[in-house]
This record gives sequence, structure tokens and C-alpha cells, in this order.
Amino acid sequence: MRAHLLTLAPIMLIAACGTTETNSTAAENGTELGTANDAATMEMADGNQSSATTTARAMLKDASGADRGEATLTQVGDAVRINISATGLEAGERGYHIHTTGRCEGPAFESAGGHWNPTDRQHGRDNPQGQHLGDLPNLTIGADGRGTIEATIQNATLTGGTNPVLDDDGAAVMIHAGPDDYRTDPSGDSGSRIACGVVEAG
Repeated sequence: MRAHLLTLAPIMLIAACGTTETNSTAAENGTELGTANDAATMEMADGNQSSATTTARAMLKDASGADRGEATLTQVGDAVRINISATGLEAGERGYHIHTTGRCEGPAFESAGGHWNPTDRQHGRDNPQGQHLGDLPNLTIGADGRGTIEATIQNATLTGGTNPVLDDDGAAVMIHAGPDDYRTDPSGDSGSRIACGVVEAG
């Protein structure tokens, strides 16, 4: 009987050790799984945070489809900064604006609608009842056919909020044939639409 007991003692000890090792491995696996899940959750959270649109671009083209530069829009606090870099245009002053619909169908680009005007004002900074949020200062084109300008639109966003540029039907950036007089409603008497670009996020 004593011999049997001595024989069983090592077996019980081995069994006990095996159980302890299994539980330890399970605990380690549980920790690793929890860490992986935490990392995945953090990654998803980061993805949600980065999903807000902070930059957008419009590639400008004329009625023939030729490149005429680009516009870059950037969210800066509670304002949108727009940079225009134009090329291949005749020298002189050109009105340019943000238009209300993201469609640029030539040759006249009427598909882009009127000026972006979510606050329901009239046209022009010199108009007592203005201005549209889409109204911008004139762009000067040099003798080489190029021109650049930067402007800031206050109380605006690219997406979300009260006055988003990229609402349900999008937006477009338009360059006109003549200068904007900053007063005449609804378009500043800036002439025909000569280049258009659909504003796209990213």
C-alpha cells in the first residue's frame, strides 16, 4: 500500500505542475489578446479622429479640358484658407469664387451654380448687403500667364458645422474672364466662366 502511494505522488506532482503551466499560458494569452484588442480599439479611434476633412483640392480646367492650375483649401481653426495657382491665362485681373455645386460641365460651366452663399447675403465686400462666403479677392495674372493668391474665408469649414464647403452637392472653384467689382449682385460683373475645378477632399 505504501509502495502504491509513493508511486502516485510523482504523478500527482506532475499533474499539478501541468495545470499550473496551462493556467499561466492562458493568462499570458489573455493579456496578449487584451493588448491586441486595446491596440485595435486605439487604431479605430485614431481612424475616426483622422476622418475629418482638413484639406481639399480643385484641379482647374478650361472648356477644352486643358489644365489651368489648381486650388488648395485648408481648414485653419474656424476658417478655410484657399490658395490658387493659375497658369495659361491671359494677363490681367480675374475674379474667382467658390461656387455652390461640385460640377464643372463645359463649355460655360453653368452646372456649378451661383456663388457659395450659405448665409444668404448679396455679392461683394463693398455691397452693404454682402458678401457671399464664396466671394474672394481678384486674382492677378502676369505676362507669363501665371498667377497665385491666398485668401481666408472666416466662419467656414470644409465639412460639418454650419457653413461647410463640401455639403451634399459639393462645391467648385471658378475663374472668370474679367475682374470682380466687389459690388454687383449676384456675380460682381466678372464676366464669363473660363476655368472650373470640382473641390474634392484629400
